[in-house]
Amino acid sequence: MSASDPDHAPEAAGAKPSSGPTTLGTGVAALALALLLGLQPVTTDLYLPALPLLRQDLQASMAAVQLTMSMALLAFGVAQLVMGPLSDRLGRRPVLLCGLALYALSGAAAALAPGMAGLVAARMLQGVGLAAAVVCARAMVRDLYAPHEGAQVMARGLSGLGVIALICPPLGGLLTVHGGWRAAMAALGCAGLAVLVFVARRVPETRPAPVLGQLRPPLRRQMATIVAHPGWQAWSLLITGTYAGLVLLLAGGSFVYLGALGLQPGGYGLVMAGASGVYLLGTYCCRRWLRTVGLAGAVRRGSGFTLAGGLSLLGLAMSGVEQLPLILAAHWLYCFGHGIHQPCGQAGAVGPFPQAAGTASALSGALLAGGAALAGLWLGQMLDGRLLTLAQGVAVCAVFTSTIGWTLVQRHGERFGAAAALPVPPR
Repeated sequence: MSASDPDHAPEAAGAKPSSGPTTLGTGVAALALALLLGLQPVTTDLYLPALPLLRQDLQASMAAVQLTMSMALLAFGVAQLVMGPLSDRLGRRPVLLCGLALYALSGAAAALAPGMAGLVAARMLQGVGLAAAVVCARAMVRDLYAPHEGAQVMARGLSGLGVIALICPPLGGLLTVHGGWRAAMAALGCAGLAVLVFVARRVPETRPAPVLGQLRPPLRRQMATIVAHPGWQAWSLLITGTYAGLVLLLAGGSFVYLGALGLQPGGYGLVMAGASGVYLLGTYCCRRWLRTVGLAGAVRRGSGFTLAGGLSLLGLAMSGVEQLPLILAAHWLYCFGHGIHQPCGQAGAVGPFPQAAGTASALSGALLAGGAALAGLWLGQMLDGRLLTLAQGVAVCAVFTSTIGWTLVQRHGERFGAAAALPVPPR
């Protein structure tokens, strides 16, 4: 890569130099990322063992129960379109604090919900709070680091997310066994409160000062410029595809493993903990590969694991093979690839936009959450408790993700200089 190439120079056009943060230590930055992004598996994974009991207690259909996931993800996606520009204008810290407070309060509301309507409404508010946490976390990486170094820090943060995801399913299973589904929902609110306290005490404002003399563009034009950038498109489509497949495995896996395969909640929690451990291994390998083959090279390798996992799961289902070790191997192959795609994709999507990282993160996150919500809605309508239906959806996501990883990401994934001078609103 030539430093004179404007489309491949990560420090071009006002990008942050790769000397690390000046206001936040690297260890604290990685911990903040882990906690903020870790609210995603807390939101989606911790209550999964409780879904069958929730369905029984509230006498709800499978489609209605799936709304607790899909509507939270939909709210998560839409709210990012507001939270991102707000964080660019007002700063990351105030948006974070308000969003985390909403997340904690909505967790309490979900635990006390008298019926499905109240529960879904509380979950949607939780999705709004989660949007603030995730958008600001991704934007903070671009505030503090250049794209390639940011991918390294993002991988460290997502390793922490992997640890959190490792804990969530067995913890959710224990809470469900001893306290019912309401205990699992209450735990979500407690997690939000803990992260709120950490951010209030340890995380300063990271948004960069605006470039003097820069004009304030209309938000619509700013968004159009970001969406038109081929690098943003490549990375955003990559993480949308891989996350949609993960959502299918999370939301549908509980009914397949607990139903068709006959596992108990504790056993299912161990299955999901194992998946989180494999994801954690993927983020570790991602950090190593970033140093040797770069962003696009790491994704090229990860796409092979994603495709192998998705097609293996489909092949097992079509053959009528329901042996748990083989199904787990396919499931975990997909999760390993996901651990590579996510840190690369999340850092890459905001890489070209150092002065509009919040908006770029919001648009990318909205696309990701929209895809996940559609996957959840499809699952709610189609899932019949059989492995085949779940495997078909995961295989489609695997083919889509690997195709993007082997084509668009290779062509456009490391073009960070072209849009770095995008004007943004002043403070």
